[in-house]
Amino acid sequence: MPSLDVHTIGAGGGSIARIDPGGALQVGPRSAGARPGPACYGWGGTEPTVTDANLVAGHLDADAELPGIGRLDREASERALAAAGVAADDVLTVVDAAMEQAVRAVSVARGVDPAGLALVAFGGAGPLHACAIAEALGMAAVVVPARAGVLSALGCLAAPRQHDLVRSWPHGADLTGLDAALDALAVEAAGALPGAEVVTALECRYAGQSHEIRVGSVADFADAHRQRNGYTRADDAVEVVALRATARLVSPVGVADLPPPPRSGAVGPAVIAEPDCTIWLPPGWVAAPHTSGALVLTRVAS
Repeated sequence: MPSLDVHTIGAGGGSIARIDPGGALQVGPRSAGARPGPACYGWGGTEPTVTDANLVAGHLDADAELPGIGRLDREASERALAAAGVAADDVLTVVDAAMEQAVRAVSVARGVDPAGLALVAFGGAGPLHACAIAEALGMAAVVVPARAGVLSALGCLAAPRQHDLVRSWPHGADLTGLDAALDALAVEAAGALPGAEVVTALECRYAGQSHEIRVGSVADFADAHRQRNGYTRADDAVEVVALRATARLVSPVGVADLPPPPRSGAVGPAVIAEPDCTIWLPPGWVAAPHTSGALVLTRVAS
């Protein structure tokens, strides 16, 4: 089954900071979760978390009222950090380093120089750490989309409905009846999602290979193989492994139907508190609103 290539680490706002038996500061993967949550929530949590460290470090607005939580308790965060023998800045240094390594794993380790890219930060707390990660990797900018804290929900709302069907093709390079089978699969997909646009594809490979490439037709395979692998095998038969049909129905709600919230620029150091996320703008960084509704964070030229 196709899937997104996602690399994850345990470094959320509820990740617990502690000193391990060897005397090293560890952050995560243990988490306080939503309940009892960070000590500053006032719901019974006593262990220091990344959120507590952000609050004590001044990266969160202690006077802000968070939906469903209320005002954060800075004193509770200070007590939790002191009891564990850890400092807020040290906790943030460790968790930022873990995030930096995660970005390196999907960029530098794959031959991509992050210095030529922008970092997109979303989620309720992602923008709290984005500038530190971008600076460590030499990235020129951070993009915080409109409604960053609910970006995944926005994506679900505006994404098309989709129905995928796949059928194995047991005949390899024998293509007898292939077109008819593909047409039948398309009809089945259309029936599952009335009114949708249907697109078909084939999973193909050269005889003897163990991996497939998705193409629109067998005739497209050689070019696709050359683009991906740098060569073709003109004398080898092309095998069909599977047939695919995708029915896609456009969502009645588009991203453009939801006007972006108003945003204004800022100069670091600054805490930009929004209804769904908080952005920490360190010294030497500036934030400027973009026509898309995003905030673009960049370093001040020295």
